[in-house]
Amino acid sequence: MLKDLFHKKTKYATIQSNEIARSAQDRVNSAQQAREQIPEGLMTKCKSCGEILFTKELEKNLKTCPKCGYHFPVTAYERIQWTFDDGRMFEFDTGLTTVNPLDFPGYEDKIAKAQTLTGLHEAVVTGEGTIGGFPVVAGIMDQRFIMASMGSVVGEKLTRAIEKAIVKKYPLIIFSASGGARMQEGIFSLMQMAKTSSALARLDDAGLLYISVLTNPTTGGVSASFASLGDLNIAEPGALIGFAGRRVIEQTIRQKLPDDFQSAEFLLKHGGLDKVVHRKEMKATLAKILELHTKGSGVYGG
Repeated sequence: MLKDLFHKKTKYATIQSNEIARSAQDRVNSAQQAREQIPEGLMTKCKSCGEILFTKELEKNLKTCPKCGYHFPVTAYERIQWTFDDGRMFEFDTGLTTVNPLDFPGYEDKIAKAQTLTGLHEAVVTGEGTIGGFPVVAGIMDQRFIMASMGSVVGEKLTRAIEKAIVKKYPLIIFSASGGARMQEGIFSLMQMAKTSSALARLDDAGLLYISVLTNPTTGGVSASFASLGDLNIAEPGALIGFAGRRVIEQTIRQKLPDDFQSAEFLLKHGGLDKVVHRKEMKATLAKILELHTKGSGVYGG
């Protein structure tokens, strides 16, 4: 019949709810299997833009995201490898280790755990090496060690390094990355602010160059002492730099702070820094500064 010829056909197929559930579960299982097939550590997710990066490529890029430029945290020895000629320097005071001057509960265990995790005795590595052929004394903080907080040994190692620079008449470079003073040592930790600052005053009296490189984060007592006292203060892009936390400041002044407050770029804009330098350009920048300093003085510190 004609009505059968023009019968309206169903446009959509009906799928049972249990079939939809099975299909969704199959996709979940496939995704899970794909993840399990990727070797652990092969990929790294950028903490800033979320880009999924091959870990080996990230390391070749000096642990900076090629998409957004985010600077991942690095160890002291990675910093040495990327900055110093031949990727090495001669270390000072490797045997200095922390005690518990205030008998703070659990402090010894915390130090022991940090030493096992990092292979370091303390949160800073000091020594001498060359950058672009120019000899320097350096201190490099490692935030894996209790967030590179500044205790007595950190202050002592940096002070000794400054004194070595004075004796050798070498420029000084300190890479800071710290959560501030170490609360477990109380006043002994706070004393390191004055101790390192006093040593830097003697370095300045000797006419020697001090370059401070601030990385993410540089906060608290470290930012309020040696990290901010450079003849040149340089920072990596996006580094958090400041003394008190953002929330504390806002609650104190009862004002909303700018979104980029305490960033390296904010400090550069307001005169708190001399330059913001990408990690891939850091070695060349430091070498150029050392070259200009040498030409300007005739000899180191002259």
